[in-house]
Amino acid sequence: MKKMIGKTLIFSSLVIALTACSDRDDDMDSMDNQMYRIKITNLTNAQPLSPPVAMLHSESVSFWEIGEAASVALETLAEGGDGSVLLSLNAANPQHADTAALVPGASTEFTLEMEHSADNHLSVAGMLVNTNDAFSGVSAVNLDDLGSGHKMTFFSYVYDAGTEMNTESVGTIPGPVDGGEGFNAARDDVTSVVTFHSGVVSADDNHAASTLSEADKFDNPALRIEVFAL
Repeated sequence: MKKMIGKTLIFSSLVIALTACSDRDDDMDSMDNQMYRIKITNLTNAQPLSPPVAMLHSESVSFWEIGEAASVALETLAEGGDGSVLLSLNAANPQHADTAALVPGASTEFTLEMEHSADNHLSVAGMLVNTNDAFSGVSAVNLDDLGSGHKMTFFSYVYDAGTEMNTESVGTIPGPVDGGEGFNAARDDVTSVVTFHSGVVSADDNHAASTLSEADKFDNPALRIEVFAL
């Protein structure tokens, strides 16, 4: 009987020890991951933002580079508001796509999780839909200095994809002011590279062919992007 009791105690101790090890492994796994809560706010006066997309990734990934030609994926977002192609290029990465446009003054929030690393970067993008090919966001910002319980805030400018002339004419604006064409594979912009956007002219400023009004103009920054490390 004593031998049976002894064996039972030893077996019970092993179960407890294994369970404890399993709990520690789970804790270590959770410590290896970093969760971020991301909040995007549209700061413009009257420019809806296409459903914004976001991705966590390494430094080797970039949505765009100033002075470089836009990828077809960026062109698709900047001309038609469709960010799905950008996300599909790195489909295995933690990513988010909103399902509705972000109207002026509104915010959207979501969480993304990635293995903790000094190489964690964030990209966010959306189109100002009452334009030809303007977009805003951040490309490959480093989150290395963002520790748990802290926040980083980014104010993003408006960029010109350099893929479509800023004619502002009827039939060329996909947003609600016109309901015109979105993405078109043909490129006709004279710059042909991503630059800071020079702004909307509008019919109110004597651009007779423009379908836009004074209300569609925008100032920088266009977006506030807050990143909370949880």
